[in-house]
Amino acid sequence: MFNSLLAEYKTPFGAVAAGEEMTLRFTLPQGDSRTPFLLLYRAGQPQPQLHTPLHRQADGFTLHYTPQEPGLYYYGFRLSDGTLLHRAPDGSADYGEGQLWQLTVYDKAYDIPQKFAGQVMYQIFPDRYYNSGKEKTGVPADRRLHRDWQEEPQNTPDADGMFRCNDYFGGDLAGITEKLPELAALGVGVLYLNPIFEAHSNHRYNTADYWRIDPLLGTEQDFITLCQKAHERGIKIILDGVFNHTGSDSLYFNKEGRYGSGGAYRDPHSPYRSWFCWKDAAANVYESWWGFQSLPKLNSRDPLWREFLCGENGIVRHWLRLGADGWRLDVVDEYPDELVQKIREAARAEKSDALIIGEVWEDASCKEAYGEHRQYLMGRELDSVMNYPLRQTILDFLLRGDGAAFRRRLWELLEHYPRPCWDVMMNLLSSHDVPRAITALGGTPMQHRDRDWQRAHNTLTVAQYYRGRQLFMLGTLMTMTLPGMPCIYYGDEAGLVGYADPFNRGTYPWGREDTGLRECIRQMAALRNGNSALATGALEPLACAAGMAAW
Repeated sequence: MFNSLLAEYKTPFGAVAAGEEMTLRFTLPQGDSRTPFLLLYRAGQPQPQLHTPLHRQADGFTLHYTPQEPGLYYYGFRLSDGTLLHRAPDGSADYGEGQLWQLTVYDKAYDIPQKFAGQVMYQIFPDRYYNSGKEKTGVPADRRLHRDWQEEPQNTPDADGMFRCNDYFGGDLAGITEKLPELAALGVGVLYLNPIFEAHSNHRYNTADYWRIDPLLGTEQDFITLCQKAHERGIKIILDGVFNHTGSDSLYFNKEGRYGSGGAYRDPHSPYRSWFCWKDAAANVYESWWGFQSLPKLNSRDPLWREFLCGENGIVRHWLRLGADGWRLDVVDEYPDELVQKIREAARAEKSDALIIGEVWEDASCKEAYGEHRQYLMGRELDSVMNYPLRQTILDFLLRGDGAAFRRRLWELLEHYPRPCWDVMMNLLSSHDVPRAITALGGTPMQHRDRDWQRAHNTLTVAQYYRGRQLFMLGTLMTMTLPGMPCIYYGDEAGLVGYADPFNRGTYPWGREDTGLRECIRQMAALRNGNSALATGALEPLACAAGMAAW
């Protein structure tokens, strides 16, 4: 009858640009006199905006349709006798009510910076990558520095029961610059850095000063040098933009008083007061991200904050001007669509080929947040997202061997996402927010267990490590041969293991690397970088069955 994944029934495949004609073809058994009707719904609307018959042809029924407005749509079919048809998991039509087919219609002007297409990405948690030994100045006295690079990050609370994340190893920007030759030899074309601005925690997601490089990481000149040296090797730099909240211990909020008598919390007349969301301003009761009082929420609709962020001399453009090539937007679900658009506009005004990646954990094409369908991939906001759905799809296949399920989930994602963004999807197997791949694939499943359990199980047995290692290599090969930017989380290629934060944020094992694993990953990256078909070519499924997936 119909299958949206097959060209004989729908062209073009998947999402379409506004103004682009799509063709639907439908067949019925010989002798069936019914006529199929298309029912097209705009997301969130209970009534179809289009209800039209397909036209009978010699070999079936056909409809040519050109959607005009970008947006999220769903469609199904109704036969002339009232019988409804829905989407089966494999994309085919089945009788009865059920899931509809998704149709993503994106802006025809959707342009993706082609210099990122298919590049190998490498994510670095700066404090844990490499310490250059360069002398630092202006480092706050309340930071605890590890003496031994090989120690574990602090994973127990302080005496008062609080986790302050104030233990540091001293990795810095100069250290990353020093290791650029090794990163280039690994095949890396894009570096994504977790936050680098002044902040009073080792993860730096509680920004204290957007204008200043954290003193333990170095100086603004160190950042400029890193960008210059990286560009000389053809490596682009993506920064982490934490624009939903600041730290309470910051120049802007200053609850702790580190920055004198000013700041929104201490001074009702502070120029930063309107930046924040207040539940009761008179009583200094404020909104925070997920209830964390150390992360006061920024008022994304405040014009002063927006100008600071997106203005001609704002933060977005400033760091691009100094050498960055794009931004990854932290917790972008918390931003209104219009702010994401303004960030993109500011970035593209400064650099026409700047890349904007969003932290989205679900299918970004149909994500609903705070009661609204988001417009992330319609062509006016994000270029790319962290591809957590693909990560889970790959891990599930490696652990369970269900090739048919892998094919269904992969092709559903590809069907939903606009073709322009396929080549810049951030295809990760690990990150600072999830267990490292070797642990996820070889260790005992974490299943939401607490830090005490994770600490007791964080060191893998030899058998667990080598099972995880083998599956990680296979998973990396999968990302290296799929559309997008395969992303390596620092140290995965060297054999680092670890469950959730902070165990997944250990130091890079310099001098103790699994050199065989690293060489295998290097060869995979070289294979991808040396073959344009693997980086940006067309994708066709060959066979997916028990224990096998081929494309």
